Amino acid sequence: MNITLREKGVRTNRGMRKTTFQERGLTYAGELAEQNCRDLKRIIEWNLDHDIYYYRISSDLLPWFSQYNLGELPNASTVRSLLSEVGDYALEHDLRLTFHPDHFVKLASNDDTVVERSMIDLENHRTILDAMGLPRTPYYAINIHIGAHYGDKEATSERFCEHFERLSPAVRKRLTVENDDTESLWSIPELVDDIYDRIGIPITYDALHHQFTSRGLTFREALTRATETWETTPIIHYSESRRLHEADPSIRPQNHSDYVIGPIHTYGTGADVMIEAKQKELAVLRYQNTTQTT
Repeated sequence: MNITLREKGVRTNRGMRKTTFQERGLTYAGELAEQNCRDLKRIIEWNLDHDIYYYRISSDLLPWFSQYNLGELPNASTVRSLLSEVGDYALEHDLRLTFHPDHFVKLASNDDTVVERSMIDLENHRTILDAMGLPRTPYYAINIHIGAHYGDKEATSERFCEHFERLSPAVRKRLTVENDDTESLWSIPELVDDIYDRIGIPITYDALHHQFTSRGLTFREALTRATETWETTPIIHYSESRRLHEADPSIRPQNHSDYVIGPIHTYGTGADVMIEAKQKELAVLRYQNTTQTT
């Protein structure tokens, strides 16, 4: 989301309810997809004008994409052309574009139906990145969580690795996995030992999440362990707890603040930073004007 442009009607997540999709079908889905793709180009152009070189694309770019193939849209050629324009622009200006599919993507699930849906979703993200012409590398990441342990972490990690091997090479080469924000879930050292060491997936370090799954590692130690898993420029996520900004103990400590104060440390790793704040690009602009990443 770009709050500044959204106020002018520019957005990339136009969608519809299931009943609407059933009534209006692929023609309407294509119309929304086309509008979303046109506005995606406007947003990344705005980002470049404001020295923002990293953008997370909405997973809702193509509404109800799980129900059709891109080529089935009546305006598929137009949508493909728009996606290609976005990709060309990103490559020309070294704008990093990534996806972060929602929590319903559970590749390690012990439910075959959930796994199949998750794989379809990941393949659809791959289709979009391929249509943009972006290289198959985690520089253009599809970032997910394991997000559960199903009562047996060892078995869960084994399922994740097994299901990973069933994905297309175009997904496998872009997939990254992120640490969680619940003590019982997945930490940086667990992801490195149980996932990266087995199948080579780069690990995305999230600074706020690390507070809840530190396993005794400092921020610097965890960030370094995660960024060492990357063969291209690493990604880290930075956010701050809303509770710290508002001094309200009733707020969940995992909730993101509107803005961030920092300073954001990358400890010489050269990592790209995704600021996760409720005020989106406004938080990035404020941070740019107040401090520097180190």
